Amino acid sequence: MAVPKGKQSKSRTNKRFANYKATAPTLVECPHCHSLKEAHRVCGNCGYYDKVEVVSKDDKKAN
Repeated sequence: MAVPKGKQSKSRTNKRFANYKATAPTLVECPHCHSLKEAHRVCGNCGYYDKVEVVSKDDKKAN
């Protein structure tokens, strides 16, 4: 019967589970400005999240 000679390291054990594919983030339509944004994030275009303005986007700063 085969018996391992020594303990297998954590990094070697975890290499078996490291072969996965990264997925693209889920994009949803912003209910305020209708542009695409990541789900559950503040819209980068208008600054709204859940119908509330979180980040103010001033036209004066966009020089």
